[in-house]
Amino acid sequence: MLNDILAWALGLFAVAAGVMVFRFDSMARATFALLAALLCVAGEVLLLGLEYLGVVIILMMTVEMAVMAVFMVMFMMNPAGLMPMAMLHNTRAAAVLCAALFALLAAGILTADWPAATGRPPADPTFELGMSLMGPQMLTMMTLGTALFATIVATVVLATRRGRYDRWGDDLRAERPDDPVRGGVGR
Repeated sequence: MLNDILAWALGLFAVAAGVMVFRFDSMARATFALLAALLCVAGEVLLLGLEYLGVVIILMMTVEMAVMAVFMVMFMMNPAGLMPMAMLHNTRAAAVLCAALFALLAAGILTADWPAATGRPPADPTFELGMSLMGPQMLTMMTLGTALFATIVATVVLATRRGRYDRWGDDLRAERPDDPVRGGVGR
């Protein structure tokens, strides 16, 4: 009973947050409304018993939306994307396209011959999902993830010209920082 109530509440909140994405007049607010909708979807996945997939969705969407918000603050003409702006463009064509796509998908759902369920659910659905998605390539993907992370760290290290040891010395006990330009953060 509690799971049913949570599922309906999360579903309604996800739809409401999705609507707010198009109602807000700022990109930053729309980004966080989209994050709220996606977190509700992750909650639905968790309620289905797919803990790993739900947590991955939470982590991915949170980081993705945070990065998007940071880039909006850095590169948008209005500060932090908070000034009013039109979030809707070509609304008539978009409404016609959405209605046609909805009708097509609904017709497909209602007219398709759904297969009859055979067998029993697997003992470990997370393992089976991983095998379905990755198969024997899980080790490859884990290695690739580690290599990508090492590449990101190496890129940041190589892009930084000066570090903390350049300013305060190898033992970090210099009396004055060795800054190339005086008057900065140091003394």
